[in-house]
Amino acid sequence: MIIDHLSLPSSDLARSQAFFIRALAPLGIGVLKAFPDTIGMGREGADFWLVASPVAPTPLHIAFVADNRAQVDAFHHAAVLAGADDHGAPGLRPQYHADYYAAFVIGPDGHNIEAVCHQPQD
Repeated sequence: MIIDHLSLPSSDLARSQAFFIRALAPLGIGVLKAFPDTIGMGREGADFWLVASPVAPTPLHIAFVADNRAQVDAFHHAAVLAGADDHGAPGLRPQYHADYYAAFVIGPDGHNIEAVCHQPQD
């Protein structure tokens, strides 16, 4: 990985925190640090941060690594239940490569959130 950490701006930190806790749980990602205006999430270290923004941020695209295709499916299901809009059901995206299995949702603040597995089917 070439990025140490990433901060995603949020116009409603409580709403974003609730969404990402539910959506990223199937990927083994949870809250590791919490401050009044910043929430650090990750697996072993806080490498994904939600940061309060006084204005609605420009939507970004962020992709989270899934260990297997079942995690991609579970992410999509959990994210939609948490209030996201479906932006691409789980499935292969062979235009990227033969084993690119991903799902996309539009989360809080319009961010395009993806879970992707690059491994072949088990």
